[in-house]
Amino acid sequence: MKICFIGGGNMATALIGGLLGQGFAAKSISVVEIYAESRAKLQQQYGVQAVENLAEGITGSDIIVLAVKPQQLREVAQQLAPLLQGQMLLSIAAGIRAQDLARWSGTQNIVRAMPNTPALIQSGMTGLFALPTVSAAQREQAQQILSAVGETLWLSDEVQLDAVTAISGSGPAYVFYLIEALQNAAVQLGLDDAAARQLSLATFLGASKLAASSTESVDVLRTRVTSKNGTTERGLQSLANDQVAESIVQAAQAAADRSREMGDELGNA
Repeated sequence: MKICFIGGGNMATALIGGLLGQGFAAKSISVVEIYAESRAKLQQQYGVQAVENLAEGITGSDIIVLAVKPQQLREVAQQLAPLLQGQMLLSIAAGIRAQDLARWSGTQNIVRAMPNTPALIQSGMTGLFALPTVSAAQREQAQQILSAVGETLWLSDEVQLDAVTAISGSGPAYVFYLIEALQNAAVQLGLDDAAARQLSLATFLGASKLAASSTESVDVLRTRVTSKNGTTERGLQSLANDQVAESIVQAAQAAADRSREMGDELGNA
């Protein structure tokens, strides 16, 4: 399998690093990147071929990973259209629907993926959707690439990618927001900045590990921390009074709505 990345940004480098870490050969990876400084860095750090010319970069490739910003995808797909020779397109651009990409590129061999930023440390979560024309072998190749940076989940309906975008795609920002809030609370309760950071990060990390390793649901785990008339119960009651859970649901809905809007806006551009 030979892979060409269009765009050499953070997510592309995370995927490249993950693949190399799993024993994938650097000589089987090429990157099309317009910035000379970024090309030099890719070649030096990963030993992959980094070029400026699109036609040169995709020559001999089996899979082309579209790792550009959503606003750039139409132009890139249209440039690819006359150059494609049966390669599968794997898009990691948020919002852009597979059929719009197919219309621009002239191919139905398309898989959409929605990874998230923890992929930068090989702890990502990626939702995947393939058009019906994508073969089982190509689906397996797409999964191999994204599995290099974390877990994967195949979806049967492309509409579900809007939910994935709202939950795991935007979700890290919600977690950082809550960590930040907990740190601020610690400082207001009299702890210094270093202690506030250590306590908050360790608490989120430990709770997440416990939830991931447990066979019990998170509501059961929450109940076990919550003693009758205790400190946790008092804190949770304050969160309930402020409808924090409902606010999180509303935030996810807003993110999903924006994902659909982006698909409409950029797909009709």
